[in-house]
Amino acid sequence: MSGYGSVPGGGDSSLLHSIFDRAQDAIFALSSCLPCGPSSSSLKLNGRSFEIVKLLGEGGFSFVYLARDAQSGREFALKKIRCAYGSDSFREALKEVDATKRFRSPNIIRIFDSAVVQEGDGKIIYIFLPYYSKGNVQDAINAHVVRGSRFGEREMLQLFLGACKAVKCLHQYRLPNVSAQRSAPSMSMDGPPGASSSTATLKATLRSGNSSNDASDSASLSRKETREDGDNVPLIDREGGEGDEAAAYPPRPSAADSDITRDSNETVRRVALGGEGSEEGKAGELMPYAHRDIKPGNIMIADDGQTPLLYDFGSTIKARRMIKTRREAIAEQDLAAEQSSMPYRAPELFDVKTGTEITEAVDIWALGCTLFAMAYHHSPFETPQTLEQGGSLALAVLNGKYKFPDGDQYSEATRQIVRSCLATDPKARPTIDGLIDLTEKALRGVS
Repeated sequence: MSGYGSVPGGGDSSLLHSIFDRAQDAIFALSSCLPCGPSSSSLKLNGRSFEIVKLLGEGGFSFVYLARDAQSGREFALKKIRCAYGSDSFREALKEVDATKRFRSPNIIRIFDSAVVQEGDGKIIYIFLPYYSKGNVQDAINAHVVRGSRFGEREMLQLFLGACKAVKCLHQYRLPNVSAQRSAPSMSMDGPPGASSSTATLKATLRSGNSSNDASDSASLSRKETREDGDNVPLIDREGGEGDEAAAYPPRPSAADSDITRDSNETVRRVALGGEGSEEGKAGELMPYAHRDIKPGNIMIADDGQTPLLYDFGSTIKARRMIKTRREAIAEQDLAAEQSSMPYRAPELFDVKTGTEITEAVDIWALGCTLFAMAYHHSPFETPQTLEQGGSLALAVLNGKYKFPDGDQYSEATRQIVRSCLATDPKARPTIDGLIDLTEKALRGVS
């Protein structure tokens, strides 16, 4: 789970309150790991009570808990993100919510609902996600390390193929057709493939902050607010069912897509993911996004044990970025250092050059590193030389130096997938469609 760093601010009282609340989170995080610690806590959001069962993960100023609806007994993964006043963390956190509206696929995690609670001069964002008891691909890798086992090749390639299909939704995102009209019923709490089913419905309410600087950010989370009579309304309308309809492109607008405009020249405009510039063009026009932090820890495994689900879109940005000046190159390197995990980061993000274009090929590199890690339990550049002998991981990446272990049990077709992804020249890597074709071909050759 990636954390969202923030800097406390807004006066001594709010600072002390914020520190106290973070201390409470830390104490619960520690005590939930101890046999003698409290087994549960509770939380009430918009009139609904939730039992906090245990901590699932943490990072920076965010925590993920296993939460249980007190009324229905349904379990969720509840992500809690603290956003201090004046920080960029609120905008960054909204990317995860916005991505659900933009990218629909059976292989992309669904956000059930979300809520913002004002806390002093800052905010807390709560995001309700499906709870998957099998964890993520990194958890599966760790389990194989402990047992001294490996993924079966077919199982591994099927998980990898699903991850590729999720990435395809980002790389081939197209501007929506705003003339499409359809009703958007309230989102029910049925989950993606492998999630437990329930008819229980969670409705959370956006509590907008007082700061005018947050107005546009709050609007991007939801265009619906609590009515004076106190009725709760859903933050995210359900956008179709599972399968092909949910993954259709160009995506059809939901009731929450009021930031989409269309002028007399039929130009579609909307705010880009995370508020970074705008999406502008004709309906159906290609507007690629890049995830920028693909790794085993960001691919969940559904409860069916077969369906991978890409998640954690906090680093997702428009994929194609022209680097015209040295200042832009340094800013791009700094952004990558902050948001893209080093062992899975493409070489062009370690040494960004002026006069070049950064593209979605960074995700293809990360996918190749991910497949290598699934097969051999570590990324291709995490070697004894880089981890134990003071070697430079960045230099190994820039040189594209890695090797497959002796006595490799996997097929040449699988190794070729890795080789094609780990070309140091981004233009030599396959497109996401080409990578899917390579993976399906490798699967056909596995007995």
